[in-house]
Amino acid sequence: MQKLNEQELRDAVAALPQWKLEEGKLVRDWKFADFIAAMEFVDRVAVLAEAAGHHPDIDIRYNRVRLALVTHDAGGITAKDADMAASLNEALGTKEAA
Repeated sequence: MQKLNEQELRDAVAALPQWKLEEGKLVRDWKFADFIAAMEFVDRVAVLAEAAGHHPDIDIRYNRVRLALVTHDAGGITAKDADMAASLNEALGTKEAA
């Protein structure tokens, strides 16, 4: 799979509410009411990622979760990452949790 070029990256981010480019990855942060809610969210992400065969890097800090997508084999962001971000938005919502 080939990395997205600069224009494709800009277009992908523009189409992905709340996702941003950071350190060569597509990144999104969520904030939850507490640790349990954050962990329940991560469990939902795990099911979606396993079904897609594409697994985000996940960072959990108490009630905050950060997902980062990059295709390591391609050395950057690919259409697979943008598609996974869109799938996560569709399944989990585009609004930040309270």
